[in-house]
Amino acid sequence: MKAYLVLDFEITNLPAFMEYVEKIPEYLRKHAGRYLVEGVTPEILEGDWEPKTIVILEFETQDNSNNFLSDPEVKQLFSIRHKNTNSNLIKVSGGSWRDELSSN
Repeated sequence: MKAYLVLDFEITNLPAFMEYVEKIPEYLRKHAGRYLVEGVTPEILEGDWEPKTIVILEFETQDNSNNFLSDPEVKQLFSIRHKNTNSNLIKVSGGSWRDELSSN
């Protein structure tokens, strides 16, 4: 089953953040990930969420996403992101809520 990481961020220090931007694609490839959406400003249609910039990453499997998230070099890059952005990150599994209901 595919896995998706959704990142909402606001850059606070662009020059320092660029190291993250330049290096992260190498680790996406290493862990069978790819950009579905890369740094776009969303159009807010409903609710109170005020995202600034959205990135959506797709991984071929849950294991690929877990390996990406636990990779020590990726963690170092995440540290750069944490220091130079205000960000939120969520992981979403491919599938449907109906699948989860039927398995309970």
